Amino acid sequence: MMRNIWAVARREVRGYFDQPTAYVLIVAFLGISLFLAYRSMYAMGVASLRPIFDLLPILFAVFVPAATMRSVAEERRSRTLEWLLAQPVTELDVVIGKLLGDWIFVMLALAGTVPTAIGVLLVSDADVGIVVAQYIGAGLLAAQFVALGLWASSFTRNQITAFIVAAGTAFVLFLIGLPVVQIGLPPVLSGAVAKLSVLSHFQNVARGVIDLRDVVYFVSTTGLFVMLALGAVLRERLSHSRVEWRRLRVGSAVVALLVLVVNLLGSYVRGRVDLTSGNLYTLEDGTRDLLADLDDLVEVKLFASSQLPPELQLQLRDIRDVLADMHGAANGNLLVTEVDPDEDEEAGSEAEALGIYPVEFNVLSEDQFVVRRGYYGLAIRYAERSSVTPVIDRTDDLEFRLASTIYDMTTTDRVGLGYVQGYGSQRLGDVPGLMDNLGQRYDMRAVDLMGDSVPEISREAVEVLVVQGPTEPFSSSALQRVREFVDAGGATLMMLEPGTLDEQSPMIIPVTSGLEGLLTDRGIGIASGLVADLASSQQVNLGSQGIFQVVVPYPLWPIARPAADHAITSGINALSMGWVAALEVSDSTNVTPLWQTSEAGAMRDMSLPILPDQEWNVPPEQLAVRTLAVAVTPPEGDGRGRMVVVGDATFTEGQFIQSNPGNLAFLANSIDWLAQDEALLSIRSKDRTPPSLVFESDLTRNVLKWGNLVGVPILFVLFGLLRVTGRRRRAEARWQGVVA
Repeated sequence: MMRNIWAVARREVRGYFDQPTAYVLIVAFLGISLFLAYRSMYAMGVASLRPIFDLLPILFAVFVPAATMRSVAEERRSRTLEWLLAQPVTELDVVIGKLLGDWIFVMLALAGTVPTAIGVLLVSDADVGIVVAQYIGAGLLAAQFVALGLWASSFTRNQITAFIVAAGTAFVLFLIGLPVVQIGLPPVLSGAVAKLSVLSHFQNVARGVIDLRDVVYFVSTTGLFVMLALGAVLRERLSHSRVEWRRLRVGSAVVALLVLVVNLLGSYVRGRVDLTSGNLYTLEDGTRDLLADLDDLVEVKLFASSQLPPELQLQLRDIRDVLADMHGAANGNLLVTEVDPDEDEEAGSEAEALGIYPVEFNVLSEDQFVVRRGYYGLAIRYAERSSVTPVIDRTDDLEFRLASTIYDMTTTDRVGLGYVQGYGSQRLGDVPGLMDNLGQRYDMRAVDLMGDSVPEISREAVEVLVVQGPTEPFSSSALQRVREFVDAGGATLMMLEPGTLDEQSPMIIPVTSGLEGLLTDRGIGIASGLVADLASSQQVNLGSQGIFQVVVPYPLWPIARPAADHAITSGINALSMGWVAALEVSDSTNVTPLWQTSEAGAMRDMSLPILPDQEWNVPPEQLAVRTLAVAVTPPEGDGRGRMVVVGDATFTEGQFIQSNPGNLAFLANSIDWLAQDEALLSIRSKDRTPPSLVFESDLTRNVLKWGNLVGVPILFVLFGLLRVTGRRRRAEARWQGVVA
């Protein structure tokens, strides 16, 4: 049987590449997908293939039906189907063989994007596992749409009809997953439709997770369309009065019903493979250790209405997965329950007693927006303590939030965290999100070092001292107290500002804090000037010119990369900084670089303007990797404490944290590492943001883009010219062999 299937598949693939139409389809597919992908990747500066794969369902909805429309319809029109079935092959061999041949053709077309994937992986820290998962998902999606196109082509002689039916059905499977479509449906129906949409299943695989539910969806729907295609091929060979025909119809109906039921109930099927390099969708060892060490029962209760909007239904799936994984790791000490307060009056009263109230959602119904209410909160209880999330607004950091809350509840010891006040330093509450991130585990307090007589910093009250962005020189007594604290074993986080923004002109005014001597003693120097990264920087909006917004790179706001494998930076792809000083390390034994620029890092004198719209020409010999943050680990026997030094404090401002959540994670990780409380470091640092796409030269940037955007389609065109023009020569050679 396999030999027959492969023979049909080989014939099908050969038939594609002997026709010019196949090459037109491939070049059109690659041209559109790669153009839009490079436009997005280069504009956003992210090393991710999501721009390609986010468009794939739409592109496949057109490309695959166009490729498969001739598969059986042309055989019927030219009456070669009867000849094919007269060979020693069964109808099933023909259908499966054509499915395999069509799928191979589609995957060969998709292979034209592989050089782009390889190029992105070579020039960046993009996740190989995510890329592999994306191509696996593309293969599953291609199989489903090929089976759909094969079915559409099997019941007609007209290729155009086959294309319209297949493309229309493919777009329906895509569109029913869009919120704009689902919100117009009744809640119960919209939830069921979302499970049957290709969009949610493909997006889940494309993020780097091969989930059994998604595999079941693609395999079952592919099988259904194959069976329908087989029925269409058999219908002309079976009498409608025969029992075999009735069995075929009943069997097809039963299979369709089973596919529907399996996918609607698929939310209860669990099992997945996390292909991401950082296991972003798998519980961290720190979480498992924390849960395994629980000595008493912790209860987690999810309050979720059954009629939540469709866009929250997919998020709810992630929440259930995380809770189920945590329950399995807790050895029975984590009780997880889910209730619907809309259906259970007692659960509704409990939710409101905890502070979880129904929230309002605007839903489009009968051509107008109506307000619908629903519960979507979470409560954690341990002994007499409780923590409540009234509304779950995100799930990418859910594991950390749950683990840190459980850790806080089950741990009584609190670490003293002192924030230096005065000398222009930022205050304790100036960093958005820091109190929410660390407030339950740290006893946060202000440490005032102002005045003529500065009291000693108590090591009993303060274990970690934070100095954030001083813009005025410390007094001699304040410097003495900081030095005494460090020498006595106190841990210190120093975020230093090289200068302040001049309000009268676009200049930076240099500042010194007086802490430079303390840093020199630890093997750290501060270079004069500001760091500019000509290859990896944030973009700023210069305003509009006509109808267009002008966005340009701003090298003085570098996007730093991890400089070493360290617990503080583990899992964080990038750090967004602004007007930062470079650190010079003279003690490479005890000082570990944490963040650095690309190889295009340059030093810029503070006397020069800082306007974004200027030339940034720097001689190549002045470009080098610049260190922007370091960690200091004292040698064994040294009584001094740990230290983290950052040449910038601006990265903690709201606009930087909002654009890059890794900034807050780095700050919190630094404090945890200094407190030697590293249990939650790896959990917090799960950064699902793609790394930056950084090019060391314009040549590399252009080769990657134009080599793929133009070069790959040209290769297909050249191969097509050789193949199609050589078809007549090959036919004549075969004919001469027959005559001879």
